[in-house]
Amino acid sequence: MKHRLQFAAKKLLRMALLLLGVSIVTFALMAASPLDPLQTNVGQVALGSMSEEQVAQLEAYWGVDTPPVERYLGWLGSVLHGDFGVSLLYRRPVLDIIAERLQSSLWLLLAAWVISGVLGTALGVAAGYWRGRWPDKLVRGYCFVISSTPTFWLALLLLMVFSVWLGWFPIGLSVPIGMDAASVGIADRLYHAVLPALTLSITGVANIALHTREKMVDVLESDYVLFARARGESGLAIALRHGLRNVALPAITLQFGSISEIIGGSVLVEQVFSYPGLGQAAVTAGLGSDLPLLLGITLITSAIVFGGNLIADLLYGAVDPRIRRGAARG
Repeated sequence: MKHRLQFAAKKLLRMALLLLGVSIVTFALMAASPLDPLQTNVGQVALGSMSEEQVAQLEAYWGVDTPPVERYLGWLGSVLHGDFGVSLLYRRPVLDIIAERLQSSLWLLLAAWVISGVLGTALGVAAGYWRGRWPDKLVRGYCFVISSTPTFWLALLLLMVFSVWLGWFPIGLSVPIGMDAASVGIADRLYHAVLPALTLSITGVANIALHTREKMVDVLESDYVLFARARGESGLAIALRHGLRNVALPAITLQFGSISEIIGGSVLVEQVFSYPGLGQAAVTAGLGSDLPLLLGITLITSAIVFGGNLIADLLYGAVDPRIRRGAARG
C-alpha cells in the first residue's frame, strides 16, 4: 500500500508540472495570436465610432493594455487560490461554464470511450486470432480506411444519411428545440448524443484494434502458446486463456490513452452537430480571444487525460500480480 501511495504522489507532482507547462504554452500561443480581441468581438466599424476613453475601457477589459507576463502571473495566482476567473465572452465564472458544458459532453465522451474500447479490443483479438484470413483482412481494411478519414467528414456523412435523408436522428443540438430545460430527460439527451458518440466511436476503434491485433499475433506465436497447442488445447481456449490475459495490459493502456483522442475529436464533432459541449466552448473561446475560459478548459481536459493515464498505471497491479509484487519489492 505504501509504494502505491508513493507512486500516486509522484504522478500527481508530474501532473502539476504538466499542467503548469500546458498553461504556459496555451497562454503563449494566445498572446502570439494575430487575432485582435477588440476587432474580433466589437468590430472595426464600432471601434471607429467610439471615443478614446471607451476604447481604453475595452482594452482594459480584454487585457490588451497589460503586459503578457503580468497577465499570466495574475491568472496563475488566482488559479492557485481556486479562482479560474470570469469568462470574457459569457461574463460568468469559468468553472460554472466548464461544469455546464462538461455535463453535456459527459454522455458523449463516456459512450464513445466505452464503445470504441470494447469494440476495438474485440476486433483486434478476432483479427489476431484469424490472422491472414478474411476476418483479419476485413478488420484491417476497415481500420486503414477509418484512420485516413477525417473526423469532421465522417460526422457530416452520418449527419446527411441518418438525419437529413432518413430522419432517424435530430440534426443537431443536445436537447430538443423549444423544449423547456426542466422538461428535458435523460432519454432526450441520449437520443441527441447518438450520432456524435457514434462518430467518435467509429474513429476511435481503428487505433485500438490495430494495436490489439499486433499484440495478439505476438502472443499466439509465443513458445507457451506452442506448448499449449502441444498439450491439446483448442484454438478458442488458447485465445481466451492466454490471448486475452496477455492482451489485457496493452488494452488498458490503449483504452485510457484514447481519452485524449476522443476529447480532441469531440471538438470537430461538436462543431458539426452544433452540440453545446466542452469542445464547442473551446472553439468559441479560441476564436473570441476568451483567454480565461480557454485556459480553464485546457487545464481541465489535460487533468482528465492525465488522470486516465494514472488510473491505467494503478490498474496494472490489479490485472497482473507480478507487477504488484515487483513494485512492492522495489
